[in-house]
Amino acid sequence: METLKSLFAQTTGEALEDIYELPSSGSNRRYFRLTGKKQVLIGVLGTSVEENKAFWLLDTHFRTKGLPVPKVLAHSEDFHCYLQEDLGDTLLFDAISKGRSCGSFDDNEKALLHKVIAQLPGFQVLGAQGLDFSHCYPRPEFDKRMILWDLNYFKYCFLKATGLEFNESRMEDDFEKMATTLLRDQASTFLYRDFQSRNVMVVDGNPYFIDFQGGRKGPVYYDVASFLWQAKAQYSDELREELLQTYLEALRKLTPVDEADFRTQLRHFVIFRTMQVLGAYGFRGYFEKKPHFMQSVPYAIDNLRRILSEGEIEEYPYLNDVLRQLTKMKQFADLSGTRKLEVTIYSFAYKKGIPDDISGNGGGYVFDCRSINNPGKYEHYKHFTGLDKEVIDFLEEDGGITTFLDHIYPLADAHVQRYIERKFSHLMFSFGCTGGQHRSVYSAQHLAEHIAKKFDVKVSLFHREQNIEKTF
Repeated sequence: METLKSLFAQTTGEALEDIYELPSSGSNRRYFRLTGKKQVLIGVLGTSVEENKAFWLLDTHFRTKGLPVPKVLAHSEDFHCYLQEDLGDTLLFDAISKGRSCGSFDDNEKALLHKVIAQLPGFQVLGAQGLDFSHCYPRPEFDKRMILWDLNYFKYCFLKATGLEFNESRMEDDFEKMATTLLRDQASTFLYRDFQSRNVMVVDGNPYFIDFQGGRKGPVYYDVASFLWQAKAQYSDELREELLQTYLEALRKLTPVDEADFRTQLRHFVIFRTMQVLGAYGFRGYFEKKPHFMQSVPYAIDNLRRILSEGEIEEYPYLNDVLRQLTKMKQFADLSGTRKLEVTIYSFAYKKGIPDDISGNGGGYVFDCRSINNPGKYEHYKHFTGLDKEVIDFLEEDGGITTFLDHIYPLADAHVQRYIERKFSHLMFSFGCTGGQHRSVYSAQHLAEHIAKKFDVKVSLFHREQNIEKTF
């Protein structure tokens, strides 16, 4: 830490006034925001000198090619720490959070995704020109050893942990075939290795790229598969195709492309990358007991289902059968990405009891509307419901119900989003008042409209005491 402080002073000519450690990225590096009187930089402490050197050398090289990466300003003599410019706190992952939560990306999110994927060929082709790959860490090239490491990572850390029985010898035969196929194209391009939304910063609407220190010489398909089939990306098939076309257009400006051959080879890398990701999730989840990673498994399994739905993987028949069995296992049977969450919303009268959860899941939320001023106590409103203008005007002019719902919307949004992410099938909200006619009807109706507008889910609305049903 003292070395970082000294390095900051030497580089900026300012004394360090504040140091704040940023959230861990899960690597062996620690990041700090260093603030002086006029300048703010990011300080990095890394236990691997070789990895730190790789980042510094690649960063320097990429900037000579005009690629958008953070500038490394200084490093310690022993390379245990370095300083780089501060790109802020906005990750692409967060910038597209709305689209990821509901599976429907707005125009701004789509435009940003197209900007990002259009930059990838620059790193792969221009970034490889004049690059000394011997500096790459931990290996200079995507090779058979690396492929088999990752495939066995999948086998031992995920597949065996599921309890699925398989013939290990036959599996290894198909692993050998896959390694041969993946190495079919020996292009001298740069393989970013971890090209995904958490490794892209957004500054003034433009992408900057980080965490490329694990890159090496390798085929372009790997990074395309990593980005477009990222487990939690939630890209629709249509959006994925649009982004792939943007990538191919950018790639053609730098090198010739046989699109049919490209797509054939890409499918092999998508399968490989999905297996690799499952291996990582298995290790972090099953063995390190980190639940966050297990929550990501459904997305990777859904990706695998979609890949297999496109047809048999004829090159690896035994692996094809095992992967199909995997997606049909009981613990993954209810994780299909085609199933939408159903949100059921009730209005009801407390004197007639809280509605039963017909899904059998239990849980959900019951909100008591009886603290809100009741239009039912006035004769004029007794023949109206919370769907009628007269009652709506009364409640909104009073204002209590608006404040009430303003507290409920964020809670409901967060819960719906997590249920979507975790592939749950049902969530229930209920609003009760004295007669189930005014306040509860208004509240249930507005929450149903809010959720239906914001999320790609099925919303079933029941005004129980009014005998009104509606599906959004």
